[in-house]
Order: sequence, then structure tokens, then C-alpha cells
Amino acid sequence: MASTSVSRLVPASPDRVWRLIGGFGSLPDWLPSITESTFAEGGRVRRLRNPEGDVIVERLVEFDDTERYYSYTIVRAPFPVVDYLSTLRVHTVSGDGDTAEVQWSGRFVPEGTGDDDVVALFTGIYREGLDALREALEQRP
Repeated sequence: MASTSVSRLVPASPDRVWRLIGGFGSLPDWLPSITESTFAEGGRVRRLRNPEGDVIVERLVEFDDTERYYSYTIVRAPFPVVDYLSTLRVHTVSGDGDTAEVQWSGRFVPEGTGDDDVVALFTGIYREGLDALREALEQRP
């Protein structure tokens, strides 16, 4: 099993960040690589589409509004992994109510490729995603 984690400090309160990213269907609101998100199974499954038209289906497995995190698995995606589990979490920064730390982490089993390649793939996705989140927060008052 392989894993990766990326964290970023962002210029907003944890509550403000969570309002933007805490909805399981909110990825198109802040992540340019996802243009569409639709729900199935009462909101427990999201069907995502990227600009190239690829479909990614993910299942929500844990959600905690108070602790500001959710975890999900990949049901179907064009990624060379199985047993994927990821968590998106917003942390409070001690002594700074106007800054939050956002952590995006995942663990998975590479399929048909090496650990290093898949770790690099998801590290890049998480890094680009959190950079886009920072940009979105800076553009919205």
C-alpha cells in the first residue's frame, strides 16, 4: 500500500474554508480539474467529470461537519489504483483565526505501475488542488 499527503496554509478561517470545500459535491466550486459533480444514492456517491470528459465516481465513507473532514473511496476512475481511500480535512491554526491548514491525504494500492509513479500522481493532484483552493479563497471576499 502506498500513501501521500499534502497540506497548505490558506488565508481564511477554518469555518470559511469548510463552507467552501465541506460539501461532498463542491469540488467544481474550487477545483478547476473538476467541471461537474452530480449525486447518486442520496448524496453518498458523487459522479465527477474533468475537462477532458473523464468520469470519476467516488463514495463518501465518513463525514464529520464538526471536525471538518470527509473521507471517500474511488469506485471508478482512470487512475491505476485499487483500494483508494482519501481524506480532505480543515485544521485550525493555533493563535490565528484567519488562517486554516487544509490537508488532503490518500492511501491506495498501485495497479499496473510502481508505487513512486502513483504517489507522484496523487501528490500532484492534491498539490494542484490545494493551490487552486488558496487561489479561490483569495479571489472571494
